Amino acid sequence: MKPLPVREGEPSMKKEEINGKLKSVFQKVLEENDITITREMTAEDIEKWDSLHHIQLISEVERAFGIKFKLREVLSMKNVGDLIDLIDAKQGVPA
Repeated sequence: MKPLPVREGEPSMKKEEINGKLKSVFQKVLEENDITITREMTAEDIEKWDSLHHIQLISEVERAFGIKFKLREVLSMKNVGDLIDLIDAKQGVPA
């Protein structure tokens, strides 16, 4: 059975798929191949996740998912779960 086409404004990926793709981004930016990300994870949980890596993570997430974040969205994120939810909300929405 073929998946239904994504309509504009609808999520195009399941959160599990987002999590997997996001893990690849974290591995690339933080240069940590064995990193495990959880919804509760914050920058305080990862030694290499400093302010410069935070900017790189946001930029790489935008590129990887074909989305753009507004500054207030970035500032409102408290953990990886918030990032996953925001990516999910932006899927299928023109950048």
